[in-house]
Amino acid sequence: MALGDSLELFPGPRAPQLRAPLAERMRPQSLDEVVGQEALVGRQGALRRLLQAGQLPSMILWGPPGSGKTTLARILAEALPRARWTALSAVTSGVKELRQVVERAERERAAGYASVLFLDEIHRFNRAQQDALLPHVERGTLTLIGATTENPSFEVIPPLLSRCRVFTLEALSRDGLLTLLRRSLEEPERGVGATSLRAEPETLEAIAAAADGDARRALGLLEGGAALAAADADAGLLTLTHVSQAAGRAVLRHDRDRDAHYDVVSALIKSLRASDPDAAIYYAARMLEAGEDPRFVARRLVIFASEDVGNAEPAALPLAIAAYQAVERIGLPEARINLAQAVTFLACAPKSNASYRAIEEALAAAQEFGSVPIPLHLRNAPTGLMRGLGHGRDYRYPHDEPGRFVADRNLPRELGDVHFYRPTEEGAEKALHDRLRDWRERRARTERHRDRGES
Repeated sequence: MALGDSLELFPGPRAPQLRAPLAERMRPQSLDEVVGQEALVGRQGALRRLLQAGQLPSMILWGPPGSGKTTLARILAEALPRARWTALSAVTSGVKELRQVVERAERERAAGYASVLFLDEIHRFNRAQQDALLPHVERGTLTLIGATTENPSFEVIPPLLSRCRVFTLEALSRDGLLTLLRRSLEEPERGVGATSLRAEPETLEAIAAAADGDARRALGLLEGGAALAAADADAGLLTLTHVSQAAGRAVLRHDRDRDAHYDVVSALIKSLRASDPDAAIYYAARMLEAGEDPRFVARRLVIFASEDVGNAEPAALPLAIAAYQAVERIGLPEARINLAQAVTFLACAPKSNASYRAIEEALAAAQEFGSVPIPLHLRNAPTGLMRGLGHGRDYRYPHDEPGRFVADRNLPRELGDVHFYRPTEEGAEKALHDRLRDWRERRARTERHRDRGES
């Protein structure tokens, strides 16, 4: 394979490539055009300050697909003077191509030029291939910019990693994607090519949600939809139907913080509460398909497990937490199975909101009565003075009592005869209902006896 067959060169500023895909045409040309990544390219961003200082250390750009790793590498390539740049993909290249890059870098170094290698998907290089890079990075023969979607702590060998700075890129926010989409509609030369093209707001919102932080995917959906819209009778309007057809599947109306978002979330929770696993799993699937963050779905399930299932099924909360941990540690697409298990279990579980009602009523009582005195027998008594004041007096240790139960009153008398926790007779909570009913009757009898004795 010849060197030119495997390498892509960035020798200087690029002219707009009108026939290239929209994502390529709309690549930012400077740090000022980059959307998101404020920590790297903002006014005090690390990469901006390095460029201002005329420095470029070897580095690893770590971030999800479509977050701008290649774009940043190209901007660095064009901004640094007297630098010759080469791009390699670790998917299609190996040690042979590295040798060619190094040989040319040595010649360019002798001529007074710096050599920079952009290595895309560096995690695809095995240990031996990464070892082959090490001495040349260490000697400064070339500066390495590696890009990876995987954690470099696990995928890059420690000696190479120690000689590189790691910069982390984040997935683009919904607002960031919307900025890119609007810019592409308005850009007369590099954009979709029709300044008169309009897009319904919900269409852009749906594209941003479906792209899930990936700028390349967002622009691809916009470009495909625009091509279909141009063939319609109303050629000036891009609709959700056009985008769905371009994507080859439905692009759902869903956003992360507006009405469509809350409508689907509400439908999921209400279906769970209604013990309808078919509806619940449908709404969960719809959220995931629309690009919802699976961690948000998992958080809602953890809340539901306590708010609506509670002690009627004590296994609900541990299962929901396990599903949340699975989402964090495994991620999509596999974690959809963990979410499905949690959704169907919670939908089919017996329901009780007694714990939720108990804390709400107890909070209301705390606000109403304020800091009423704690009964003396419950107070802490670490000193003789406090014991002399009666703190801890008449306290009975339940583990030394028959049945490990003490029938003394523990609530302040100012609250009266109040019951915050009223367990249902559903599922496992029925046992708590019966046990608590007996305890409360015994406490009431004891209090009546003491009141009569005092009177």
